[in-house]
Amino acid sequence: MISKLLIANRGEIACRIIRTARAMGVATVAAYSDADAKALHVRSADEAVHIGPSAAAESYLVGDKIIAAAKETGAEAIHPGYGFLSENADFAQAVLDAGLIWVGPKPDSIRAMGLKDAAKQLMMDAGVPVTPGYLGEDQSVERLSKEADAIGYPVLIKAVAGGGGKGMRKVDAPENFAADLESCRREAKASFGNDEVLLEKWITSPRHIEVQVFGDSYGNVVHLFERDCSLQRRHQKVIEEAPAPGMDEATREEICAAAVRAAKAVDYEGAGTIEFIADASDGLRADRIFFMEMNTRLQVEHPVTEEITGVDLVEWQLRVASGEPIPLKQDELSINGHAIEARLYAEDPAKGFLPSTGLLVELEAPRDARWESGVEEGDSVTPYYDPMIAKIICKGQDRWQALEKLAEACLDVRYAPLNTNAWFLANVLSDQTFAAGEFTTGLLDEHRERLTRPPEPSSGALTSAAEHLILGNGWIANKVSSVPGKDTKLLGFRLNAQPSSAVPLTINGEPYIAMVTQESIDSLYAPDGHFSDDGPSWFYESGTRFDFSLRREEGTGHASAADGAILAPMPGKVIAVDVSEGQTVKAGDRLMVLEAMKMEHALTAPFDGTVTELSASQDAQVQVEAVLCVVEPAAED
Repeated sequence: MISKLLIANRGEIACRIIRTARAMGVATVAAYSDADAKALHVRSADEAVHIGPSAAAESYLVGDKIIAAAKETGAEAIHPGYGFLSENADFAQAVLDAGLIWVGPKPDSIRAMGLKDAAKQLMMDAGVPVTPGYLGEDQSVERLSKEADAIGYPVLIKAVAGGGGKGMRKVDAPENFAADLESCRREAKASFGNDEVLLEKWITSPRHIEVQVFGDSYGNVVHLFERDCSLQRRHQKVIEEAPAPGMDEATREEICAAAVRAAKAVDYEGAGTIEFIADASDGLRADRIFFMEMNTRLQVEHPVTEEITGVDLVEWQLRVASGEPIPLKQDELSINGHAIEARLYAEDPAKGFLPSTGLLVELEAPRDARWESGVEEGDSVTPYYDPMIAKIICKGQDRWQALEKLAEACLDVRYAPLNTNAWFLANVLSDQTFAAGEFTTGLLDEHRERLTRPPEPSSGALTSAAEHLILGNGWIANKVSSVPGKDTKLLGFRLNAQPSSAVPLTINGEPYIAMVTQESIDSLYAPDGHFSDDGPSWFYESGTRFDFSLRREEGTGHASAADGAILAPMPGKVIAVDVSEGQTVKAGDRLMVLEAMKMEHALTAPFDGTVTELSASQDAQVQVEAVLCVVEPAAED
């Protein structure tokens, strides 16, 4: 057995690997960047070694630094986790060449599945069903257009070296093909250094079904059944579950057997996932499930498989990498119950899923749920890496029980002052279409407006918040404030009641009026939350944190887009400035682009006007709510 393991990753997967390694008596070494110097995975490991600056391209993605760190600390093996260098065949080979153990598949297996066109041909040769399409060497626009016509629209253009939804375009009609092909190639070249593409028939009612496989060095390959990962946003998984809803035993047997054939075709060792696209227009059927790709690593969603099989997949990885055979045979594996996982992100679904960064003053895990996280209360979510806070996993005797438990768990999370998608996850889990199992990969996009509508605070909770502010600010019950404009929301009002106070509040940036009485103050009720006389205050309801404060009079407080000041929505780097002082702009014109959390965010003019102040320059690092520029409204005619 491996005695010391270096983990070439960070966050929750590093913490997950450390937990299993410690239970097996394996010492662990955490690699960390500047931003992660005090991170949970660093605090949890037996040793830690610094590998470079905060940017992943200068630390976690530099293979030479990671190998050097392993040798420096005496680690025998390297576990890549997922993401970063986990599917980099050259890095895997470099680890082996350095005399270290690579906890993953052989480099040749990674290469075999690295290019989608070659992998698809390999699968066809192995008798694995593939989506109808074209993967020929002729990459001319004329040939590709002709093949698209033969396949029939809509078609999907995919970069052969793609992943994560990049280099992918759906084309609905022949007249759009050339432009979409050019766009796809440009993105693929920028992201992967390879602009070759393949074509596939677009599946109109798609479900994303994947099978967990595991191989060892003795030629054994088993499957650990399937997962459904159809709940996606921009091709990124949001909710995963096992087993797949609506999967009958005959179809399961065929798709899992196909997955085992796929793994054997590349002489696979370790944990891997065979991903399929299913045409669910007539339910899940074996003749309508097609190979998409193979992920030659552990998956983010592996806990749901662990929950229904009772297997620790990280333990299996370490045992197989140490030269042991797979611990169980195929007939010793079975499905027990149903498990669902939700990814909790630091982001605001109501504002286009804008990432949220900063210090986690409060973070409390839900009760009765498996919680996989790389942060805890007092840690920070930085702009350098993926903003996932945790994975929340619940198991039930059946799907309905698992759904109910996970929805409750999402509502039970406590977090401040960052925003999270907890309430959005609860909305999705409670959605009738999803609960009935009648969903496709398009569910979140098709119902985005409904699912991203945040809950409103109840009148009772708002009144309680106002009462706390009254006591903390020395108000008296019969002092009535002026009521702002007609758009203000009025809550807590009662006819024929005793004299009351109208308290102007700001709740999550929205104006409210709460009506309170001396009687209600005398019987003060405090909802779950944080109440402060001289600092931020918040309460929780319906899985949502509601920040509240007394509303400031007009003309005071910080600048906002309403008065033409463009604020940084999060800490980040200004990567483009499109305007100059004195320039005239129209509403919606792009002013500048901010890069944060591995994403680009365009900041636009709120109305027609003139740029009167420009505070940020290209390549500048800015903090949240920094005023970047000011647009003065155009004079009315």
